[in-house]
Amino acid sequence: MTGKEVRKLTDEEIGVEIKRLRADLHTVRTQFVTAKVEDSSKYGKIKKDIARLLTERTARRAAAAR
Repeated sequence: MTGKEVRKLTDEEIGVEIKRLRADLHTVRTQFVTAKVEDSSKYGKIKKDIARLLTERTARRAAAAR
């Protein structure tokens, strides 16, 4: 997910996407523990996507507060 894609999402879609990605992150962590890792770079990619979404949500809230 790129920054442009994140900016196109509505506030509700951002919340839903964060929840989905956090569930995926939990699944990937579980796979690491059980040594059933399909793609070891997936963990970092998911964390970066969550960070992008949280950053955009924070920026929107700050802009709305002004």
